[in-house]
Amino acid sequence: MHVSVVGNPDDSVVVTVRGDLDIDSNTVLSTTLGQVLDRDHPMIIVDLSGVNFCDSTGLSALVVGHNRARAGGGWLRLAAPSEFLGRLLDTVGLTPRIPVYATVADALADRNPG
Repeated sequence: MHVSVVGNPDDSVVVTVRGDLDIDSNTVLSTTLGQVLDRDHPMIIVDLSGVNFCDSTGLSALVVGHNRARAGGGWLRLAAPSEFLGRLLDTVGLTPRIPVYATVADALADRNPG
């Protein structure tokens, strides 16, 4: 798995994930999210367009990230999940809790504070 972070002029951060998000790679995402969540009022978009597979540890990292962002006065949004991952997020009940957008651009354009 590969994770990259890009900051934006509005202080939001896009965390792009590529590959399988599973028990073997969860530490990379959790560590990266932990670093960007240490900011005041974190605004994080997780780009899932390159995720091929996600297990419960990957889902857990997203939930923990969302909860920490909210506790810090910010938000975490998910963007561009594959059809499979979108169905998984729906099935486990995350879509009512964590906002999901069709694209990163859509997530960036939403001016709702969270």
